[in-house]
Amino acid sequence: MSDSISTETESTAVASRNYPADVAVVTVDGRDFVLVGTAHVSRESADLVRQVIEAERPDCVCVELDRQRYEALSQKHRFESLDLKEVIRRRQLSTLLINLILAAYQKQLGASLGVMPGTELLEATRVADELGVPVALCDREVRVTLRRAWGALSLWRKLELFASLLGALFERPQLSEEDLRALRQQDVVSKLMRELGEQFPALKSVLIDERDGYLARKIQAAAGKRIVAVVGAGHVDGIRQSLVERREVDLASLEVMPPSSPLWKWLGWGIPALILGAIALIGWQKGAAAAGDNALFWVLVHGVPSLLGAAIALAHPATAIIAFVVAPFTSLTPVIGAGYVAAFAQVFFRPPRVHEFQSVSDDIHVPRRWWSNRLLRIFLVFLLVTLGSAFGTIVGGAKIFSSLF
Repeated sequence: MSDSISTETESTAVASRNYPADVAVVTVDGRDFVLVGTAHVSRESADLVRQVIEAERPDCVCVELDRQRYEALSQKHRFESLDLKEVIRRRQLSTLLINLILAAYQKQLGASLGVMPGTELLEATRVADELGVPVALCDREVRVTLRRAWGALSLWRKLELFASLLGALFERPQLSEEDLRALRQQDVVSKLMRELGEQFPALKSVLIDERDGYLARKIQAAAGKRIVAVVGAGHVDGIRQSLVERREVDLASLEVMPPSSPLWKWLGWGIPALILGAIALIGWQKGAAAAGDNALFWVLVHGVPSLLGAAIALAHPATAIIAFVVAPFTSLTPVIGAGYVAAFAQVFFRPPRVHEFQSVSDDIHVPRRWWSNRLLRIFLVFLLVTLGSAFGTIVGGAKIFSSLF
């Protein structure tokens, strides 16, 4: 089937169904794919989703969600059941912080617009359940997308992106009625993706192009002759084109996590080896007393800043002592950092209370509440102790090598 024939078939199908411009219908090989483009923060989008699914009675409903995002939307209190100790053991504290930040933005945007982002995606699953229609979660796992996006950036661009996110965290933008009206009429998530792609071109391929192809392939793989797919409006054109051209998409290649750079592995083990080797060489050249002095300096230059970091975070006194003790040793191995050990201790001595999980999406925007909310204080402990230990590695390494030469 040529592109022109496909386009004509699509136009005819749309006209016969009397759907608005937000809906595109593609007929390929006798199968109808009804693509519902949504704005993600629009009550009208949720209503349109229900209207289309009820009218089509499809064989399958595909939604632009992966399992993790679906659970985040459908389980409003899922953070309260988290085992923080297990999160820290798996070294996923930074991932949890990102998820909390995203949840906070969702709540803030939802409060302004009167509807939570993702409402139309949940509505699609509800309507499908009411009608007994199977649901397919068609988006790529968000963790894979984030890792691939992060891996596509150079070190400088990563620092630039991190600084932008950090600056945006404490912004409380005031939206006018005109702004709110515009937000309700567009796919905000896709708009954000496009803006990120313009500012960081390396991200466009991962956040937009790859996901268009991934979503199209998953939608095409859904069982049945009539498929309704609920996706962000910004993805509709890319998915439609992929379906019409019958593009072959290798899902396995798009699900591969980018490997860690060998450079970081070499640095992770190489720097500790150099430090220990330098202290041993100082002992051989200048005697045991000189080696002992440098070793003591290494302990203090790690322990004291790490303890101060914990103190600034208002950590439990035992947490601060543990940070002081472990920082000189964890700095000599890439397996685990002082920040993770201190965070684990803080969870043990001052576990967050239930209401602090409930209020974290509001508290995260207010700097002073990072000290009053026990959950956010754990992140402060992690960040400040990590910075203290990193300071010790830089200063301690410089002092030891200067002593050697």
